[in-house]
This record gives sequence, structure tokens and C-alpha cells, in this order.
Amino acid sequence: MMNDELKTETTPIPHSSLIAHHSSLAICLVSGGMDSCVTAAIAREENREVAFLHVTYGQRTARRERQAFDDIADFYNVERRLVVSLEALARIGGSSLTDENLEVERHERAEEISREIPSSYVPFRNAHLLATAASWAEVTGANRLYIGAVAEDSSGYPDCRAEFYEAFQKTVDVGTRPETHVEIVTPIINLRKSGIVRCGIELGAPLHLTWSCYTESEKACGRCDSCLLRLRGFAEAGRHDPLQYAAVTRET
Repeated sequence: MMNDELKTETTPIPHSSLIAHHSSLAICLVSGGMDSCVTAAIAREENREVAFLHVTYGQRTARRERQAFDDIADFYNVERRLVVSLEALARIGGSSLTDENLEVERHERAEEISREIPSSYVPFRNAHLLATAASWAEVTGANRLYIGAVAEDSSGYPDCRAEFYEAFQKTVDVGTRPETHVEIVTPIINLRKSGIVRCGIELGAPLHLTWSCYTESEKACGRCDSCLLRLRGFAEAGRHDPLQYAAVTRET
């Protein structure tokens, strides 16, 4: 069961962060999901130019996520785009997102989601994503790197915690050229899904173009952790989720 303190919105939408830092170029990791879409919207508010990076790693809904990425990039007229494959993560396995022999957890309500690390965790995935983005940043001269990690209202992935990004920032600082300065930015890491929904609506983010389901590519399943957290976020925000779900009636 999720902790009681997670049932109410406690973290404000980051209005104060929506101030241009006048970076010449920022890179934003865009999976095609709601969190990365809102992060991209924030990155565009804070920087003069944003490049989008999409990583596929053999996940079940890779093709659908790629479509969402392309749609979001088109919506924002992003010219600099990079799509890379980290198929080694699928070959390594250990995650129900990449190994169909493992079952993706399903529930009826978001409150049933455990804070234990679920089978959908892809071992150390975000380190691979950040390393790829940092390499591209060093080549392009980008000085900010945005990722839509969420720690508070998530499935408990260890590589979505703030301390992980603090540690990886030190790795980037030490492992790049002396003249390279790349800041890892996690603008929504402390928000609940409802706060992310509100922030996205406020910024005009194309939430209708995003895809969150772990298992399906036509209609979202409505029962995986990602679907349920998204549904609850929209419900708590008092907004209608524009995605179509296979299971349409549910207490969120």
C-alpha cells in the first residue's frame, strides 16, 4: 500500500523554476510519456533551444513510445532530434518491460501499488540514458540536461531518486572535458502525478500525444502501475485523461 502522506498534494507546481536561464542549448530526454512531455515543456520555457533525445531499449511498447516522441517533437517544432537504441538492456533482461517471460504487475487501484521495486524496473536504466545524453551534450555544447524523473509518486524505482541524480552529476563533472559544464535538471522529481498534470496544462503541454502504458500500444491497459498512477493524477487534478483505456470504469 502507498504511504498515507502520498495521498495529498504537498509539493507546489514549480512556478519559480520557469525562469529562463538563457542556456544556448539544452537536451531533454523524451520517452513519449507524460512526465517527459511536461519536462520538455519546462525545458522550452527555460532555454533558448532544446534538443530531444529518445532512447529505445527493447521495451514492450517501443514502437508506440517512438510515435509519441515524434508527435511531441513535431508539436514543438524541434529540429535537433536523436534516437538511439540501447538493446543491451533488453539482452541483459531482468525487467518485465523487456522480457515477456516476466509478468508486468497489474492492479485495480493505484493504492494497491507497492513501494517495493516492481518487475518493471529496468536495472540501472537511467544511468544509461544519462550517459548517452551527457555524451551528446558534450559534443553539441549543451549545458543543461533535462530528465523527467519522478521520485514521490512513482513505483519506487531506485534510479528516480534525487540522490541518484546528485551522484550522477558528480560523475558527469569528473568524466567530461574540463571546459564541459552540463547540469542535470530534474524539474518534476518531487511532484505527484496530479501536480505534473496541472503543470503540463498550465504550460500547454500536448498531454494528448503522450503514451504511458507499459503493455499495450492501441488502448492503454489501465491496470499497470504507469496507467494507474496517470489515471489517479488526472482524477486528483480534476481533469479528463485524453488517452483511451481498455478498462474504462475504475475507482482511481
